[in-house]
Amino acid sequence: MTHIAPASAKADDAGAPLIEAKHVVQHYQTGSGEQGPRVLDDVCLTLRSNEIVGLLGRSGSGKSTLLRIVSGLTRPASGEVSYRGRPVDGPVDGVAMVFQSFALFPWLSVLANVELGLRAKKTPAAEARQRALKAIDVIGLDGFESAFPKELSGGMRQRVGFARALVVDPDILLMDEPFSALDVLTAETLRTDLLDLWVEGRMPIKSILMVTHNIEEAVLMCSRVLVLSSNPGRIAAEINISLPHPRNRLDPEFRQLVDRIYALMTQRPDPATTREGAFAGVGVGMALPMVSTNTLAGMIEEIAAEPYSGRADLPALADSLQMEIDELFPVGETLQLMRFAELESGDIRLTPAGLRFADLETDARKKLFGEHLVAYVPLAARIKAVLEERPSHNARAARFLEELEDHMSEEYAADTLRSVVNWGRYGELFAYDEATETFSLENPQ
Repeated sequence: MTHIAPASAKADDAGAPLIEAKHVVQHYQTGSGEQGPRVLDDVCLTLRSNEIVGLLGRSGSGKSTLLRIVSGLTRPASGEVSYRGRPVDGPVDGVAMVFQSFALFPWLSVLANVELGLRAKKTPAAEARQRALKAIDVIGLDGFESAFPKELSGGMRQRVGFARALVVDPDILLMDEPFSALDVLTAETLRTDLLDLWVEGRMPIKSILMVTHNIEEAVLMCSRVLVLSSNPGRIAAEINISLPHPRNRLDPEFRQLVDRIYALMTQRPDPATTREGAFAGVGVGMALPMVSTNTLAGMIEEIAAEPYSGRADLPALADSLQMEIDELFPVGETLQLMRFAELESGDIRLTPAGLRFADLETDARKKLFGEHLVAYVPLAARIKAVLEERPSHNARAARFLEELEDHMSEEYAADTLRSVVNWGRYGELFAYDEATETFSLENPQ
């Protein structure tokens, strides 16, 4: 792997991009080892000095995959990435990354964790210690140098992650949902502190590229937001944000930007360029999200009730349900797949079937859910058909899992089958024995 040393700062003076990705394509790897559908398709991206750029999209849009490609941790199937005009074919010395998980070594102190990157670069011990202490101080952990990760709160652990990234003096900081594992108040504090350091020029970085699932977070932090479409991921829109820092969430212009992004993310995909539905794949090979029937029913009830009366503004619904975008959209998309709701222009509207579901008693709800499951989820229909055809009216889960792995990764296949098991049980289409991993008909004819 080639490690690229930071080049002269003249690239910045000339206005050239620090990072440039051109026509990047990446594929899923199926569980059978074959090349699967595209997760990214013809993605172009530039990152220049003095900007925070957000990558925002639904599940399946390839946000984290794109970040790993930009960092040099993953190679694209086609296309190219360059750092300061030079091709990237491995981890880049001028780029540091902060992950969603804290990824600290529990047996090392805060100071030793922060020093790790410098030690890997064979920085002299005295210099490494001095730089690590400075980074710890900048990120607000002065006095905790000797503490171990188990002695720190979640927010403090993530601060160690930031210090570890900053200590190597990178040009670019990549962040993969760095606040999502934290509680709301801790995330807000860390986000504000990071923005203060950025605005005051106290961080040794030129630009930030961040993946987020939180629309308000993107508008709060970023100077530019790239909205990715799903399945496959493409840059669907680029939104420039010129609001001065610190930004006020109640500012009408702030709210308009949030609403605009919700609308972009719920607009109907072009059937000529997008695979069927909101999920990867088509037919039986459609990858499905892990969404419980309780959550689906709860969202229908919430939308049907006052003040929404069947149609809800997604930002308002997210607030009332206290759900993040990566929680909200899979639920809405599953309801849309099953024709209980429609997503459009930043709103979710219940269909007549959704309104009827909200008014029914439990047994009638299950019957209606089962009917829609067979009609609109091909895997559920396939399982039911196989069970009806067999004299024993049962079948091993492995039979369907192998079929799914021809279309998607082992992890997606397992999640997809688990979802259909839960949905099928609720709709009383079939039973499932966890011990023997076997499907059987609820009421064989």
